[in-house]
Amino acid sequence: MSGIIHPPESVYNLLPREEDDPHKPPRYVSKFRPAVLIETKTKKHSMRTMGPAAVEAPSPHNYLKSHSKESKSVEKAEYSKEARHSCTQKKPPVPARTDVPPVVFHTGKNFIKTVKIVPMKPKPAACIDIKGYKQVLEDSGLVPKYTKKKDYGEVPKYLQQRSQEQQRAQEDFENFVKDHREQAALTNLSEERRQAVLEGLKKTWDQLHHEYQCLPLVTETMSQKSHRQQLETKMTQVENDIKLIQRFKTIYVPK
Repeated sequence: MSGIIHPPESVYNLLPREEDDPHKPPRYVSKFRPAVLIETKTKKHSMRTMGPAAVEAPSPHNYLKSHSKESKSVEKAEYSKEARHSCTQKKPPVPARTDVPPVVFHTGKNFIKTVKIVPMKPKPAACIDIKGYKQVLEDSGLVPKYTKKKDYGEVPKYLQQRSQEQQRAQEDFENFVKDHREQAALTNLSEERRQAVLEGLKKTWDQLHHEYQCLPLVTETMSQKSHRQQLETKMTQVENDIKLIQRFKTIYVPK
């Protein structure tokens, strides 16, 4: 057993080849194969055309090309068809099926023994239904992993910013209401000013009454009727103001 020489390890040597099997007989080949090939070639195109078979066909390379009789300028090698399709460097040939690829390096490491298979630990499940669906315990919400975060229980930044904006808007509104109240505050009307206003209203009523007494007894035109109604309305309003001031001694007016 020690004198047996094994071939080098390769992917091509994993499966046995047909020619390496000594127990398999050679493939059958008929002895009439060459005669059949010759007979097939001779009778293949015998009835292809209706004319004589000996007619010489014109050469396909000597046809008249376009612009062939025109004067040609200096041809450039970079634009010629041969220069475009010429290969300057050839690639190495494709390796044959029987070629053994070269082995770059060899190692004495045993990969089967060194690889350690670690079994996967099953994840704890919260519950399993009738169909066998398993809900992972970590994603079920029963594990308090969110309460252990550093920012747990803190107000988010966008809520803090919103509350500050609301507080600022409330302060602006309160300041506006305060200014409006100060501007619309009422003051007590003094007695001297009250008497002066009352005397002014009486003088106004006397003027309106004098003008009213000067009107004609018969008002025929529309303008006269309108003027009469205006005087009556003004006199009524002044009379009401005089009665109001005479009735109340304490009067509040805006600043």
